[in-house]
Amino acid sequence: APQLVEAYRAALPIRTVLIWARRSEQSKALAASLEAVAVDDLDAALARADIVSSATLSRSPLIHGASLRAGMHIDLVGAFSPKMREVDAAAVARSTVFVDTLGGAKAEAGDLIQAIAEDQFSWGMIAADLAALVTGAHPGRANPEEITLFKSVGAAIEDLAIARLVLKAAGS
Repeated sequence: APQLVEAYRAALPIRTVLIWARRSEQSKALAASLEAVAVDDLDAALARADIVSSATLSRSPLIHGASLRAGMHIDLVGAFSPKMREVDAAAVARSTVFVDTLGGAKAEAGDLIQAIAEDQFSWGMIAADLAALVTGAHPGRANPEEITLFKSVGAAIEDLAIARLVLKAAGS
């Protein structure tokens, strides 16, 4: 979680970060270490958020489609198996979905796999993968009201790209 907050703050002018965890003491400790605000009510926090980043090993949805509002971005980087999910099928259905890799998503993205099983989504509804976003082959968000969702299950190519950027920045 700390690295997610650092990454978003490095890329965007974020003024307020809200931290929620199943256990209040966890969210309070993390919030204190990040100059953030701990919250106890996830739905109330979702009502205020522009960007939601989830990094859990949850097997049941924490974020529900009914809680999403226009213009939000949902970043799902936790659940990485077909039995795990951080959002419900309604959240997937309401969103324009992007994935890190299609192959990884089909094998491991429980959020999407379970939404398909519930007839709320299909693989053909994925807007683009990370490569298409990075190269500009897909423009990303189509309008300010669109709800976007990025599902990552992790891919070695992402690690390689970051390593190359770090080496380049270090002058190697």
